[in-house]
Amino acid sequence: MKSAQASSSQDFDHNRLFEEILAARERVYSVGEATPLQQLPLPDLDAQVWVKREDLGPIKAYKWRGAYNAMAALTAEQRSMGVVAASAGNHAQGVALAAKALGCQAVIFMPRSTPEVKQSEVRRFGGDHVEIRLIGDTYDDAGHAARTYCEETSGVYIHPYDDEVTMGGQGTLADEVVMSGKGPFDRVYVAIGGGGLAAALACWLKRYWPEVKVYGVEGVEQASMTAALAHGSPVELDYVDVFCDGTAVRKVGSITFEYCRSLLDGVITVTNDEVCDSIRTLWETLRVIPEPSGAMGLAGLKKHYHTGEIGSGEKVLTVISGANMDFAQLSGIAQRAGIGSKQRRFLRVPIPEGKGSLVEFLEQLPEEISIVDLQYGRNDSEVQFPVLGLIGSESDYQQLDAVLAQRGANASDVSTDEDVDYRIINYAPELFHYPLFINIEFPERAGAFLRFMNEVKDIASLCYFNYSYSGERVGRALVGMEFNSADDQQACLQRILAMCGKNIRAAREVSDETFYRLTGHSRG
Repeated sequence: MKSAQASSSQDFDHNRLFEEILAARERVYSVGEATPLQQLPLPDLDAQVWVKREDLGPIKAYKWRGAYNAMAALTAEQRSMGVVAASAGNHAQGVALAAKALGCQAVIFMPRSTPEVKQSEVRRFGGDHVEIRLIGDTYDDAGHAARTYCEETSGVYIHPYDDEVTMGGQGTLADEVVMSGKGPFDRVYVAIGGGGLAAALACWLKRYWPEVKVYGVEGVEQASMTAALAHGSPVELDYVDVFCDGTAVRKVGSITFEYCRSLLDGVITVTNDEVCDSIRTLWETLRVIPEPSGAMGLAGLKKHYHTGEIGSGEKVLTVISGANMDFAQLSGIAQRAGIGSKQRRFLRVPIPEGKGSLVEFLEQLPEEISIVDLQYGRNDSEVQFPVLGLIGSESDYQQLDAVLAQRGANASDVSTDEDVDYRIINYAPELFHYPLFINIEFPERAGAFLRFMNEVKDIASLCYFNYSYSGERVGRALVGMEFNSADDQQACLQRILAMCGKNIRAAREVSDETFYRLTGHSRG
């Protein structure tokens, strides 16, 4: 197997990487242009925040820089033997772009789970110059297959990060930061997958701005650089979360590790919810929707700010490293994101059995807390345990704790519980008397649903509730109520129908088939 450049594991002279970045400046702009820096308006943060817009590059991510530089640095003879790469998506697009521009052939191994948008873009950029082979479920599976193929065919392997020529290409991003005239920056936050971009960025920026602090940011369940630094050398993680698929690397490179160990000022970890919250921030401020790993740097920046690491008035930079995401992933991101400084939390709250008890509790919630999810099913117990999905600030939650303490109730945080995540609502339909299940639409504004419930709580008891905020102006809930008699049931139904166009927009009973599936018996 041949490599675009062989590197001694003992030779990590920073000058070497600096020189590779210098050389890359003469190559990469054959296929792309410099991307802009843009100030991020964040009035809640007492700092100047700037973002490097790599989502505006030719492949909507920074990886074109390293891929093209590594392939352009090969001899014509090396390229004629065939180029091989492994990638979860963005590096593959860079290789495809370079293969077409340089007139060579590339075989690209990608995990089967690679988002379709990234696969289709590889084909679009490379055309007849690329062949995609889907192997395994992770980048590492694809990487092993690619290296085996290289051994068999004498192809040239273009590593996505653990190669100084590739890293040199990525470093042109840092050169553009210096040349922009927006610096110097006090701090820089950049996502870490294999570590190539973080190493190159730190190498270049520290040469020009020796006082700058550069931090790598990783997901809590894909923190391969954090593990390597703790161990003293790269180690393979047993498990890698792929929510941020662009940084889902089981083991960092041996070369990138040495550079990151000597150049970075620290590595911090962020949760998927913190990443989602940063995606929301970029949408609300710049109307930009990055892929999850593309917002990881901002998530790290915000985490450091809220823990007091970033001083007042500091000038801070982060990189939107990519924006190649399947559209279907957006709904899950929206559900996990907070709003501004407010965070999502799921609580399982004890509520006494009885008419209006849940409504009474909801009315006691702090005014600034928003209900974005409600999961409830009646079980055989004097105390019921609905799950409330809430968005609020830390002070809001402190007020909620006071409400719970006044009620003598202890709520459990179930934000990471599997049954909550999968919306598994347990209930005992044999306990329901004269049940009525209705699909209700109501204006998605504060208090609209509570007003509806107050209209019916005198004759109805909740036995089932399934609601999740969708971001629309209309809220939709499947509500189950039970009554003391069939007459009460029909009276309530007529009262609800009369409310349509007032407190609620629309209401309709579930079908006979749905009623049977919900209760286990036919509608009487």
